[in-house]
Amino acid sequence: MANKYKNRRAVIIGATSGIGQEVARLLYADGWTIGIAGRREELLGKLKTELGERVICKKIDICAEDADALFLDLMQEVGDVDLVFHASGVGKQNPTLEKDIEMRTMETNVLGFTRIITAAYRYFAEHGGGHIAAISSIAGTKGLGAAPAYSATKRFQNSYIQCLCQHSHINKTGVTFTDIRPGFVKTDLLNDSKHYPMLMEVPYVAKKIVKAVYAKKRKLVVDWKYQILVAAWKMIPDCVWERLRIKN
Repeated sequence: MANKYKNRRAVIIGATSGIGQEVARLLYADGWTIGIAGRREELLGKLKTELGERVICKKIDICAEDADALFLDLMQEVGDVDLVFHASGVGKQNPTLEKDIEMRTMETNVLGFTRIITAAYRYFAEHGGGHIAAISSIAGTKGLGAAPAYSATKRFQNSYIQCLCQHSHINKTGVTFTDIRPGFVKTDLLNDSKHYPMLMEVPYVAKKIVKAVYAKKRKLVVDWKYQILVAAWKMIPDCVWERLRIKN
């Protein structure tokens, strides 16, 4: 496997923890050269020390105005990038609709996401094509009252990726997408002492993601239990769904 991918290059946004960090490990083990980015510079350095010389680090806060410029700098440093993997995002349950939580979620998952994804798309469109994979969520497939901003921003991400897929086909840019929609994953986002059903471990989810990325799968719901759940709740009429007492 490592020999097969030894000339491949990827940039991972949100590689300081969780799924992004584990995907970085898996790609590196398969021979990829990777650029890793995130807000916490010390964690990027720690990951580079762990992995080795085929890693280039850059501190990037996707909410900052210059994030797209820094991202493009990293793309140039890595050179001939084949894959951009976007794993950066925030989300909290917010039944009391605290303003700061809602606005921070919107800022990160909509503005920050758009800033990076469009920069990646333009880069690939200008360089003959490439692959963009992004973590959204099953929360984007149905409105969840316990986490309004999170659910709505993930719906935005699902739709935005679909729009860019159509744009790519119309304009023949050669840019392809994988929209990754996990269920509950044991990451820092869920470190709030609440109970989450069907909680999945990060290494398990990361392996599923890498397999889908290699296959250039258009959409991935992780895992089969959540595939059944999503299929079931999509059949529930809105007039019924909006009266369900879903608290988590």
